[in-house]
Amino acid sequence: MRYDIYDCSKGCPVEAALEIIGGKWKGIVLFHLLSGTKRFNELQRDCGTITQRMLTKQLRELEGDGLIHREVYPVVPPKVEYSLTPKGESLRPILLALGDWGAEHVLETKRDN
Repeated sequence: MRYDIYDCSKGCPVEAALEIIGGKWKGIVLFHLLSGTKRFNELQRDCGTITQRMLTKQLRELEGDGLIHREVYPVVPPKVEYSLTPKGESLRPILLALGDWGAEHVLETKRDN
């Protein structure tokens, strides 16, 4: 497929994709959900320094975009689990490739400094 035919000033597929998964946290959340269903506290622990408020915001946006599924169980205390939808799962090769690229180029650069 030729992407040079897209005029990104009017919008393009890359811009559209980054609009949905861009930002500091969405890719990290999606990456951690690649390993399977997780509860909120597990995701917060996996993501490191993300605040509860920010994680909640990112999860709501990802759910709204159809990338994750939020399952609420009617128990006390409340139990909520997050998992990838088929649309979210389709990002697996992209997220893994980003991880490989980061390991090769970003982490390598930090070690050299």
